[in-house]
Amino acid sequence: MSNTPADGTVTKLKVLTVNIHKGFTSFNRRFMLHELREAVRHVHADVVFLQEVLGTHARHAARHPDYPEAPHYEFLADSIWPQFAYGKNAAYPHGHHGNAVLSKFPIVHQENRDVSLPGPERRGLLHCALAIPGQKHQLHVFCVHLGLRESHRREQLRLLAEMINKEVPTGAPVVVAGDFNDWRRRAHDILEELAGLREVFVHATGHSAKTFPAKFPVLSLDRIYVRNASAHSPIVLPGSPWNKLSDHAPLAAVIDL
Repeated sequence: MSNTPADGTVTKLKVLTVNIHKGFTSFNRRFMLHELREAVRHVHADVVFLQEVLGTHARHAARHPDYPEAPHYEFLADSIWPQFAYGKNAAYPHGHHGNAVLSKFPIVHQENRDVSLPGPERRGLLHCALAIPGQKHQLHVFCVHLGLRESHRREQLRLLAEMINKEVPTGAPVVVAGDFNDWRRRAHDILEELAGLREVFVHATGHSAKTFPAKFPVLSLDRIYVRNASAHSPIVLPGSPWNKLSDHAPLAAVIDL
């Protein structure tokens, strides 16, 4: 998708974000990672933001004969996205899961910041800096999966804004995407005020996209925010095959650098 003139400069790229529900359909009825990989490929995104992606899970591997040996983010990246980063958020005796970024551009820096708050939920913010051909600044991307409690989300949004303001150089483009669990839509004002971020669907249509549950979306949980960049053609991908692959509908947008 990336727009590359004759001099090699990339001026626009497509991003995709999706909560993959650990490779299973709603209520863990079916293991769908192979079908999910094909669906992700057909979007032709340059950068993919994944939430609830498994690093390893011994029990699932024993139960499902088509379970890949590689971590799920590597399996999904395959030969399409040569660069990938994984942030382990939740660990348990039989495995772990977290956020991941797949990229067609070099990942020159990565960090997973633990933003877990007291309670059983483990959350992290995965920050990657991408080297984009011909661009003065690196592209800074943040893959986000926030908590279920509003008080936790509010603090995690503050930590996200602080992280962006401290670690991203002035003028560098920023894309923040993922599952915000923000059904009350409080994040828009907070992130605009604290970090100058704009949500691409709100900017384009006046309201955030409904993404959950995927078969009949009524809640706006998933988002794409930008700073020092613009976006166009934001779309929700709720129809076939996506509504059979995860409980969240994916979002995609073209980002102009």
